[in-house]
Amino acid sequence: MTAEIIAVGTELLLGDILNTNAQFLSRQLAQLGISVHFQSVVGDNPTRLESVVRLAMQRSDILVFSGGLGPTDDDVTKQTVAHAFEDELRLDEEELAHIRAFFTAWGRTMPKNNEKQAYVPVRGHKLHNENGTAPGMLFETKQGGKWAVLLPGPPAELQPMFLQEVKPWLASLTDCALHSLTLRVAGIGESHLETKVAHLLTGENPTAALYAKTGEVFIRITAKAGSAAQAETLCRAFAARFYDVLGDAIYGEDEETLAAALVHALQKTGKTAATAESCTGGLVSAAITDVPGSSEVFGFGTCTYSNEQKMRVLGVSSETLQRYGAVSAETAAEMAQGVRKAAGADLGLGVTGIAGPGGGTKEKPVGLVFLAVACENKVYVQKLLIENRTRDTVRRFSAKYALEMLRRLALSLPQPGCQAFEAGAPAHISDGQGPRDA
Repeated sequence: MTAEIIAVGTELLLGDILNTNAQFLSRQLAQLGISVHFQSVVGDNPTRLESVVRLAMQRSDILVFSGGLGPTDDDVTKQTVAHAFEDELRLDEEELAHIRAFFTAWGRTMPKNNEKQAYVPVRGHKLHNENGTAPGMLFETKQGGKWAVLLPGPPAELQPMFLQEVKPWLASLTDCALHSLTLRVAGIGESHLETKVAHLLTGENPTAALYAKTGEVFIRITAKAGSAAQAETLCRAFAARFYDVLGDAIYGEDEETLAAALVHALQKTGKTAATAESCTGGLVSAAITDVPGSSEVFGFGTCTYSNEQKMRVLGVSSETLQRYGAVSAETAAEMAQGVRKAAGADLGLGVTGIAGPGGGTKEKPVGLVFLAVACENKVYVQKLLIENRTRDTVRRFSAKYALEMLRRLALSLPQPGCQAFEAGAPAHISDGQGPRDA
């Protein structure tokens, strides 16, 4: 069974709104074993919308629409789809009462044009909207075999309507189920990771694919079976083979972020962390504090951009800055140790680099970053060269690598790509020791 997702709204074409509904719907349909072969975005124009609908009916079994169910003249989705599916619309008094009650609850009177939203299919079915005024719709062709699902555009309305009403109905149409599991890997580039797991990427069921993200890689495993439980079992068994190869490089699964994995590692081990950032400008501390419960393990983060503040706040020595410069292994190490001491934390992080676009030299090019993490007795330093990237990408790459170094230190794991130094000793990386290409 195949599906096509059609997003309706001129604001989407103009880029004013990000189409997150398509991502949500694609994932949900994949879980049901329904293949999405096409996605379309069309403006609020009935002629163009009808041409998209006619084409989609020729090539897909299920058409899933988002948007265009509002009360204004340019909301034309249900009228256009009803015409294409040879159905009619009728006023539904129950829906009209629901819409009036929705406005009353907000202390307002329903405008006359909202009555338009209470029209539903004669032959099809309505989908109740608990979170807004626009009911969803379900159309079927007279001869059967083709369906259209109409959902409201706001994600807060679309998602619960799909999960509560549409998904159970679609599940009854399919004879198989898909389950997907995403493994999240940090500290290994996509090409290097592929060489490690190439023998696991050629299967037909389950399948696995790599998706490179900024500073990390996702491994998406998908299995098909007669039931969701059977598909999940297949996924879990296949995932175990990746764990055998990659071990602790896999920091989490599905929606767990790297920052969340760090916070959970700190909570598990009873440790605290502090951060001192220069080129990342607070991205690391922002990521950590986005995680609920982070206040238990993170109480201090500083952005020491100037040399003066590195010396005053973190205790970086003027000799280090003069001899090696602000962007150096030595400075990063002293930043990590200094912030750890200033915060009274178990672990400290130091980040310094050249994010660009200017400021680079032949000896220290744009994209050169030094990361350091410190505990009571050791300092681990990593040298990155993030070439041919924008300023934003250099900063975000660096932040991800910093989070991973902290996570590994919290769990007492090895620090690949890093050099270890005794606390207080010079953290000098010689020119012969090349940077790690992120």
